[in-house]
Amino acid sequence: MAKRKKAQKSAKKRKQVLRPGFFGTLLILALLTAAGLQLYALNLQVSDAQAQRDALAAQVDAMRQKNDALSADIDEGCTPEKMKEIARRELGLVLPGEYVFNVGS
Repeated sequence: MAKRKKAQKSAKKRKQVLRPGFFGTLLILALLTAAGLQLYALNLQVSDAQAQRDALAAQVDAMRQKNDALSADIDEGCTPEKMKEIARRELGLVLPGEYVFNVGS
């Protein structure tokens, strides 16, 4: 008889299921909503970081092209054509027979 009572008590304990009430359900729903909002915010941050990464990658490519052009100029050395180009661009060199027109506002 004692064994039966123990068996019935253990059976009741096994069958007992914990069910949340109204406030428990509300709490779980609030936690799930908060977690969803956090995931959405993190997704936005990831999108912004990817856009920034793409912009920086474009800047890196532009700088590499500029560095390659400068390296080519260094490898080429100082030529008379290069000196004339620099003198025209930076110092305003005008060869005989050329006319310069300054268009101002």
